[in-house]
This record gives sequence, structure tokens and C-alpha cells, in this order.
Amino acid sequence: MPLEGRIALVTGSTRGLGKEIALELARRGARVAMNYANSQDVAERAFADLKAVSKHSFLVRGDVTDSAGVEGVCREVVDRLGPIDILVLNATCDQPHKPIDEYDWEFFQTMLDFFVKSPVLFTQACVPHMKRQRWGRIIHITSEVFALGVPNFSAYVAAKGGQTGLARSLARELAPWNITVNMIAPGWIPVERHANDSHEEKDAYLATIPAGRWGVPADVAAAAAFFASEEAAFVTGQTVHINGGNTVN
Repeated sequence: MPLEGRIALVTGSTRGLGKEIALELARRGARVAMNYANSQDVAERAFADLKAVSKHSFLVRGDVTDSAGVEGVCREVVDRLGPIDILVLNATCDQPHKPIDEYDWEFFQTMLDFFVKSPVLFTQACVPHMKRQRWGRIIHITSEVFALGVPNFSAYVAAKGGQTGLARSLARELAPWNITVNMIAPGWIPVERHANDSHEEKDAYLATIPAGRWGVPADVAAAAAFFASEEAAFVTGQTVHINGGNTVN
């Protein structure tokens, strides 16, 4: 089990892509902390699935956009499982499509809090341990929208651009300590929060995918497991698009 003995924290991981990432890291031997902010019933059901994979797991509640919340989450993980070796930055929020003149700055700030502020706070909390042991894995879940420049989605796209820039810079900064920083940019992969999206929207997107099928959370989890592994020790600052060829680098 290639991740045995490693401690992983996956933010926003009680549903969707984050849940599958947490499960996959646990299957590979990591001790995984599953994080949530709301919906305790959903979180407890997800945690039951995680415990069925690994008894060395932990469910931790906390606001990932608040400095006190981030400090509390990290402190609880360290107390229960140990210092964090693998950090997966997955937490997200609602992402409505609107033309630019219908957004207000408060909404833009919300996007920046989730996708720039939160990764900065978690990185600052976890990096000292990673530097001391000269080993660490930081994995950002970004999005294909930054590469595509999706219209009527500027707040989310701008925040994901900020997250991408942060990760690229940190990859070079942290490389001397054997800490890798990589990005996974999924396409539209339907999960629970897409339950009410229209069939017309889904059909239109599916028609753009060269692979001719929808992605599934396991596609993203496999990429996260690779970036967390020793096999990816010489891979940093990279983005892998999980979207069936919808973007080509």
C-alpha cells in the first residue's frame, strides 16, 4: 500500500469529488481526515463509508475560509492522526452562472475566499511540518474553466485562475524541500450538487467531450492518488485536465 503511514487531509470531502479522493487515498493506505462545514447527516454517512475502508480515519468539521477554522481543523487532525503529509484542497461553494453586470463584489470575494484564501491558510499551516521532514504533497483541485475562459462565469474563473497562479508559484518555492504542488483540473463531472442541472445543459456539454462520455469521480481520485505517491516525486507545478480531451495543452 504505497501511502501507508501518510496522513492526508482532504477539504470539502463528504460528497462529490472530494469524497472519492478521500476514499481512494484511504484504499492506498493513507490515514485520511475528511472535512466538512455543514450538513452533519451527510458528513456522517460519508464518514461511515470511509471507516469501512480504513479504521484510521477522522471526520473534522470546520470553516475552510476562516483562519480560526483552518487552525482548528489542522490542530484536530494532528491530535487525532498526526502531522499532515498530504493536503488536498478541494472545498468548494455554489457557482452560479451570471453576466458580469449581475455579480456584486461580495460574491467575487466569496470565490476568492474558497479558492485563494483557503489554500493559502492551509498551506501555511501544513508546510512547516512538510519542510521539517523534507516530504510533502499539496494537490489543488482547480477546474478546466480557467483554460476554457467560460463566459458568464467570471467570478469562479477568476478565482480558479488565482488558485492556479498560487500553486504554480508554490511548486517552485517548495521544490527544494521535496514538497510537490500539483493541480487537477476536472471538467464537468456530475455529482450531487448537479442533480438539478437541466438535461439540455448536460447534453450540450457532453457533445463537446472528445472521449464521448461523462467523467466520474474515480477519474479524479486516481489522479490525486498518483500526485500523492512516490511515483510522482519528480512531478511538480503541473496541471492534469480530467475532461476526456475537452482541453488540450
